[in-house]
Amino acid sequence: MSIDRDVIRRLLTRVERPARYAGGELHAIIKDWEQVEVTLALAYPDVYEIGMSNLGLALLYDGVNQQPWALAERVYAPWDDLAQALAEENVPLYSLETFHPLNEFDVLGFSLQHELTYTNILSMLALGRIPLRAAERAEDDPLVIAGGSGAYNPEPLAGFFDAFFVGEGEQALAELLQQVRRAKADGWDRQTLLRALAQVPGTYVPALYEAAPGPHGTLPPHPNCAAAPDVITKRIVPELPPVPTRPIVPAMRVVHDRAMVEIQRGCSRGCRFCQAGMIYRPIRERPVHEIVSAVDQILANTGYDEVSFVSLSSSDHSGIGELVAETLERHGAHGVGVSLPSLRTDAFSVGLAESIQQTRKAGLTFAPEAGSQRLRDVINKGVTEQDLIETATAAFGRGWNRIKLYFMLGLPTETDEDALEIARLITTIRDLGRKLRGRRVEISVSLSTFVPKPHTPFQWEPLASQEDVLRRQRLIRERAGGRGIKLSWSDWDATWLEALISRGDRRLDAVIQAAWERGARFDAWQERFRPELWREALTACGVDPCWYIDGWQPGAPLAWSHISAGVTETFLLRERQRAIEGGISADCRQQCHACGILTTLGERYPDAHQRVAWECP
Repeated sequence: MSIDRDVIRRLLTRVERPARYAGGELHAIIKDWEQVEVTLALAYPDVYEIGMSNLGLALLYDGVNQQPWALAERVYAPWDDLAQALAEENVPLYSLETFHPLNEFDVLGFSLQHELTYTNILSMLALGRIPLRAAERAEDDPLVIAGGSGAYNPEPLAGFFDAFFVGEGEQALAELLQQVRRAKADGWDRQTLLRALAQVPGTYVPALYEAAPGPHGTLPPHPNCAAAPDVITKRIVPELPPVPTRPIVPAMRVVHDRAMVEIQRGCSRGCRFCQAGMIYRPIRERPVHEIVSAVDQILANTGYDEVSFVSLSSSDHSGIGELVAETLERHGAHGVGVSLPSLRTDAFSVGLAESIQQTRKAGLTFAPEAGSQRLRDVINKGVTEQDLIETATAAFGRGWNRIKLYFMLGLPTETDEDALEIARLITTIRDLGRKLRGRRVEISVSLSTFVPKPHTPFQWEPLASQEDVLRRQRLIRERAGGRGIKLSWSDWDATWLEALISRGDRRLDAVIQAAWERGARFDAWQERFRPELWREALTACGVDPCWYIDGWQPGAPLAWSHISAGVTETFLLRERQRAIEGGISADCRQQCHACGILTTLGERYPDAHQRVAWECP
């Protein structure tokens, strides 16, 4: 039963930003609960402004609600003010569409995008009156599932979830919900449903696996029943799903307050540090005419004055020039702008940026990632210093005064000399800008610390030591400080925790719960992050963080070895060796490296190779 609207109104008088929790947005889909068979709450473990900017969740929301027998509603992590009000008023956390408590849904599905949001999951479960532990849930409790990039190593959260989905969920989520539909119709118990879910390709049910301790840590889980496969391979959609053309218009300003169209999925660059570049393979483009039609409809349905062409590398789309020109020709006169969130480091990208910023030159952003050519080759960045100089020359020559550069510290094989090369490169770009513009220019530099992620060639590598990272930050500040350069860098403790959780095993679910019980909330928010709570939790649980931070022998079994992203371990080890040797692997559009992803795709969709740009040899 939905919560009385008078109660909702009373709650919202007690919070700073009531629009986060009021619902009622344009194009929100409200279905009659009496007319559907399965109910799903899509949950994002961060605040409304961030969750509403997640395109993946919007795709799932649209897809589920197209099914006449199912509904999907939304819920986001409440800030402290609403969390306190809910507790004091004895009201459970609710969905935005119909204000139903979370524990009345059949399924609660979380999107896992960032390890530092994991304590918010526990808050949402507790506020929604759902037992934290999967083993403690009764027959009438919701099925709690998760997907997203975090599901590629589900082990740190294994104790809290009934099931994880690995891969692209646009088709598979409907299959999972069909199993729930059958369970309700046939009167299955919870264990029967879990075994049925394990038969859906891409689905991992932790309760059907045992995680035995190894000599140095927990070994990959192995099945404890015949219903569970040995390896869970990610699901792939061979073609991008239709663009939702009636997206929900937020009730307040959100992080990405614009229309969004996914123009391409996957990336062909092969950067060895990049988890997204590995787990979202293979690359699939949406045709230009389909994108333009979607833009027309979204703008007509929403009133947005900006559209973002979403991709890991938007300027790599083969029709990007035509796409930008066509969009501006159709909508530019009406004040509609175009955003390209990820650009190559080349003059072509500068030309694209110029075409979409005729009236006001906002800053340009590029990511050399490393200062020295040696280290850029190690990570397979495929960018030379000459590329960057030519790009900056084109940008300054076309009127830009601001450029932002992204670099990483702590990359494998990095030395102090590599850090000094970052400083030299920054000052070179600044001095070039002053010369070409004849005035002061602004170079903003972000120095993040590299986290070795699962399913990448660097997954066995250690996290760089705090001493090395802080020293290299200092070297760059000393050499590249001064007028025209603005430096920022990531917090060491936040990086440490991200590495700890992202490389974790089942022992960490107790740590996450212990940190949450001590008050850890919104760890991704700098003003809320309290690393001492995590260190206390590790000590209380008897877990040594060094096991997750120090790295392992190449090829050693890992906590996530039972999860396949579709690329083979042989390929990852080969790329790691090429990194050590400083070898470059060409763009996948130019040369297939037999990573295994097209074989994985072909096993499920035998004719899928006809729909992608190249074929695995």
